[in-house]
Amino acid sequence: MTRTNLKSFKEKAFKLAGVREAYDELAPAYKLRWQLVELRQRAGLTQEQLAERLKTKKSNISRLESVSSAISPKLSTIADYADAVGYDIKIDFVPKRKGQQVHRSQRKAQKQRGR
Repeated sequence: MTRTNLKSFKEKAFKLAGVREAYDELAPAYKLRWQLVELRQRAGLTQEQLAERLKTKKSNISRLESVSSAISPKLSTIADYADAVGYDIKIDFVPKRKGQQVHRSQRKAQKQRGR
């Protein structure tokens, strides 16, 4: 039995209709949360210590860092988090790849209509 690695799994999955689009849509949220965890760890802080600095609960830090969280953090929350771990934030806009010109709201409307 051959064990599937992530790369081959993604290659197969991306061949299925809609998978690439869904992956691309979720990628920024996953990347943000991964970066938050990495910055906190680089600063040598636990979630509890960061929560103390931000005058909040550890559960709020955990929820903010969780990729499975349904919440979408406010920019001010991300700025406070960055400041607490010794960073500034920088927002960068990049052009869409060819074939990604459909606006997110248009994709949602198409999904709701069953296209």
